[in-house]
Amino acid sequence: MKTHSLFKRELASFFILLPGLLLMSSCQSAHQEQAVTPVDFSQVKIEEGFWSPVLERHKQTTMAVCIDQMENQTGRIQNFINAAKKEGKHSGIYFDDSDVYKALEGFAYSLVNHPDAALEAKCDEWIDWMAAAQEEDGYLNTYYTLTGLENRWTDMNKHEMYCAGHLFEAAVAYYKATGKRKLLDVSCRFADHMMSIFGPGKRDWVPGHEEVELALVKLYETTGQKKYLDFAHWLIEERGHGYGVYDIRFKDHVEYFQDDRPVAEMRSIAGHAVRAMFLYCGMVDVTSYLGTSDYMVALDSLWEDVVCRNMYITGGIGQSKHNEGFTADYSLPNKEAYCETCASVGMVFWNWRMMRMTGDAKYVDVLEKSMYNGALDGISLTGDHFFYVNPLASDGDHHRKAWYGCACCPSQLCRFLPSMGNYIYGMSDKGLYVNLFIPSNAHCSKDLDVEQKTAYPWDGRVELTLHPRKTWKKELRIRIPAWCQEASLTVNGQAVGSVQEGNLSMDKGYAVLVGSWKEGDKIVLDMNLPVRVEAADPRVKEDEGLRAVVRGPLVYCMEEVDNPQFDKLSLTPDTQFTLTEERPLSDDIRCITATGKGGDITLIPYFAWDNRVPGKMQVWIPYQD
Repeated sequence: MKTHSLFKRELASFFILLPGLLLMSSCQSAHQEQAVTPVDFSQVKIEEGFWSPVLERHKQTTMAVCIDQMENQTGRIQNFINAAKKEGKHSGIYFDDSDVYKALEGFAYSLVNHPDAALEAKCDEWIDWMAAAQEEDGYLNTYYTLTGLENRWTDMNKHEMYCAGHLFEAAVAYYKATGKRKLLDVSCRFADHMMSIFGPGKRDWVPGHEEVELALVKLYETTGQKKYLDFAHWLIEERGHGYGVYDIRFKDHVEYFQDDRPVAEMRSIAGHAVRAMFLYCGMVDVTSYLGTSDYMVALDSLWEDVVCRNMYITGGIGQSKHNEGFTADYSLPNKEAYCETCASVGMVFWNWRMMRMTGDAKYVDVLEKSMYNGALDGISLTGDHFFYVNPLASDGDHHRKAWYGCACCPSQLCRFLPSMGNYIYGMSDKGLYVNLFIPSNAHCSKDLDVEQKTAYPWDGRVELTLHPRKTWKKELRIRIPAWCQEASLTVNGQAVGSVQEGNLSMDKGYAVLVGSWKEGDKIVLDMNLPVRVEAADPRVKEDEGLRAVVRGPLVYCMEEVDNPQFDKLSLTPDTQFTLTEERPLSDDIRCITATGKGGDITLIPYFAWDNRVPGKMQVWIPYQD
């Protein structure tokens, strides 16, 4: 058993890989090949609950912060204005255009469920400058427009295609939100420009930072132009053949760029964590259309390597600041952990795609872990300060900032948070999948609406009420989290079975209920949420003699502000844990009191640390056995 982040019961399910599950014909569509089709967040309304205040802060605060930073503080919008007017200088870093595109994508997602005329007008204003900055041949990158177009397409690590990918994603999102296609047309012209230079029989190109691959698939899905899907496939296939040429700093580090071998031959994680996540997302997306089953064989091995040997208990990935990525298996330092916020969001993106292809809940287990801990930790409880790096221990000198020179993480959260409704439900030919426990109303299909009520993750009771148009004779699949060892299911008050008795019909981590469902049918899942004290894999030397405290999907930590005797406290076998009635952070957040011979410890959810006075923090706590 070899994982730092997942306790033994979880690991047993994670080793059940499914080689050869997906053998596809290139003539078949993605919807046919994906085991599960997500219920789009536009059809899901998240109600009161854990995520409601987070989303409200995004709407009221985070987007305003992004607009202010882009327009008034950093010069990012001014770069587009200067490029459109062909005057002035470029400010910032060569990939700063991508931050504007990611923020715009987040604005588009917000408009879907929260129409706002002023926000839409702001988006249109930005889009007008983007369109005006585009060159006659379709090229769009303010850095090269303002520093010398003669140098474009000369350095594979200058993020030209990375920025283009985020442009494409923003364009697709805005078109879906508003029906306006100006930015979509800009994107198609840019993609066509790239394809006029690169491709079979033309120039080779290996983007130093992946992203365009998955974005081209979205462009294909939206326009129906298969050439974009084929170009995405070609770019992925370019890797590992010696075509990559990068600036001098990276010339001997092809692993950093995931360019050391053809992608179908990859078996172990390496290099920059965020780049790896985006590459794997593109590989799954291409597979869903073109049937590249050898990609899935590689992705199964890569997933096992990430989750079982290189993932933190928070769902964070990337151990080292030196490469913003991976080092050696089981080397998981806490204070020095990098765990970039973007990488945790990338884990959500990748695992969601893997679940859609296989219908396996083990991917949602990891998605949930990353979402509630590694990703949510990246934004403050006020919605206006951010973490780039998310360590698991601090001497009190690591703090959120209002913005960063490299601001990929704030803009990443801006687009991630309003679209999280994507991950709650899925549909297949078999029926409905309930993946996450978030209070919501969802229009799942033309035949079925679903209402979910829950106080999860603070409470383990989940109530589902079905609203079919007529009698609905399909399966209902409800995820039983891998950490859950006690849970029961009832249908209209009648017991169905329980986890502890082993009498639930289970398939790939889902409890499967079959029936002729009628209006108002109610299904209740009751999960026990005990506090769990977890030990790391013994091969993780940094955590010898330490334990972590977890409840449900939430990882807890101790902060010095609550524990003045911070360096003298420890857990022991007789430590008792209770949910405290005190709410030192907010009325929405439940803390834990640990009482025992090692001293009383106040524990708060990891995502909520560094929201008060500066001080020490640690997830892995000394354990006196």
